[in-house]
Amino acid sequence: MAQSQSVKILEVCQIAPPTSDSAAPKSLPLTFFDIYWLRLQPIHRLFIYEVPCIDTHIFLDSILPKLKHSLSLTLHHFLPLAGSLTWPQDSPKPLLNYVEGDGVSLTVAESSTAGLFHDLCRNDIRDAAKCRPFLPNLSVSPDRAALLELQVTVFPNHGFCIGIVPHHGVLDGKTSTSFIKSWAHICKLAETKELLSPPPSIPEQLTPFYDRAVIEDSGELEATYVDVLLKHGVPHSRSLKLMEVPPTPPGSVQATLELRKDDIVKLRKHVSGRNKSIRVSTYSLTCGYTWFCSVKSLGVEKGMRTSFTLPVDCRSRLKPALPSTYFGNCILIQKAYAEAEDILGEDGIVSAVEAISEALRELDESDDVLVGFKGLASFIATSMTKPEIRFGFAGSNRFEEYGIDFGWGRPKKVEMIRPYKEGTYSMIDSKNGDGGVEIGLVLEKDKMEAFVSEFTKGLKTL
Repeated sequence: MAQSQSVKILEVCQIAPPTSDSAAPKSLPLTFFDIYWLRLQPIHRLFIYEVPCIDTHIFLDSILPKLKHSLSLTLHHFLPLAGSLTWPQDSPKPLLNYVEGDGVSLTVAESSTAGLFHDLCRNDIRDAAKCRPFLPNLSVSPDRAALLELQVTVFPNHGFCIGIVPHHGVLDGKTSTSFIKSWAHICKLAETKELLSPPPSIPEQLTPFYDRAVIEDSGELEATYVDVLLKHGVPHSRSLKLMEVPPTPPGSVQATLELRKDDIVKLRKHVSGRNKSIRVSTYSLTCGYTWFCSVKSLGVEKGMRTSFTLPVDCRSRLKPALPSTYFGNCILIQKAYAEAEDILGEDGIVSAVEAISEALRELDESDDVLVGFKGLASFIATSMTKPEIRFGFAGSNRFEEYGIDFGWGRPKKVEMIRPYKEGTYSMIDSKNGDGGVEIGLVLEKDKMEAFVSEFTKGLKTL
């Protein structure tokens, strides 16, 4: 990251895994699941921990060494993350490669700006640019790309935060969350005993599964997606450079909105009372209500068709099914469609949730979930010609990110920051631990005020 007025960089270092033998592979091929995301911009995550008695000296002498050492031990289990992504001339597709001496870049920084720690922990409307100095930049060149970069920033007398950016062509949200949880598990273990050699084990539910041979590609999806990479996107077809995205508009603001457990109960009762056949999971209700608020507040006209993008974990849906700890991308994009007129109508919330429910039901009943993946290739290669207003979510309320404790307590705040795109939001579990959901969004200020107003008003009228 570049030096900013709010952050002073203290150190930039490489954290390598221990030299002891690791069962993790040193080289991995990409699958068609990975190749789909290869050139897309990464999603950053920021974990903020409150430690009031901390000062920079204590942090550097006590906390930072534990974070570094436990990170090294964690990389023993996630060895590919210490390597890099390349596309050798003799390879038909990019590869992950680790060689001894490779490591993950870790930036250590300090911020003494008054009030900034508390600003980062707020949920209300705030400056969207304030969190950027605490997030690392992913190192990507045409020939080589880092797989993971980290930044730890201390706020004297307040706490510290950990900024994480994984390469989207290598990790989906489930895999990156498993890595973070494993790091936290080992770091917390270091509080009770000295960790030397061999590296400690991690829980079975976090241990990565690396075998790529279990993914069957009878439809030659890999060849299709590689062909798309070679013909579209960035100049120099074998380049690993990421696609450019429009900058966040100046003056944009961010906010975190919460659907509490009682809000979800009211939404479920409202929707079920009008159509008992609709799937009313927390996920479908959150997506549907956010879609409804978007159409109502962002000036969508009645004659427009709208869609809502649903990232769906395919691990349990493939045949044969993959272990839940499969390392890599395994996400299918499912889309729900609805006419704006229906969402703007009297039963708009029900219409939105119904469309979400139907899209998920189609996926559940499909004999081959990869059928949808075949259509995505043409979606990448060409623009959609039919006018359509798109909304969607990144993240999941099932990752339990507020439970990630490195030894200094649960996070005070978790932020997911994705490239700016109006109508695209983030979803994580609520820090209250009551089954609620936090929704993160970035919008221009007038649009944010309209969205928040609609979100609040809609819940009151249920």
